[in-house]
Amino acid sequence: MLDVAEPTEQIPAPTARALASARRFVAEHGTPAKAVVENIGRAGARVVLVGADGALGDVIVPGPETGAALVEAVEDLEPAEWDAATVGAVKIGAGHRHRMAGPAGRR
Repeated sequence: MLDVAEPTEQIPAPTARALASARRFVAEHGTPAKAVVENIGRAGARVVLVGADGALGDVIVPGPETGAALVEAVEDLEPAEWDAATVGAVKIGAGHRHRMAGPAGRR
């Protein structure tokens, strides 16, 4: 009988740059800050940050597991979902809405 070990997949740890970016966001935009980890396919995962002041930010990481590890590693960063409380905490100004509209918004 062959003894075949189950392959164990290594979850990439968040980089120092990703951790620094998330920590800087929390320091600049207040606590508690929220983080929603979104799978974006082969590109990895997007960790959307929502500050206590309603500001939005994001960090791209290799995958959802790495995103969860980033949230766990950053003090005062709480895991969240896009529920009513998280959506309601976001404050999007006219300038941001204009930029997000792309070329159609510049007409």
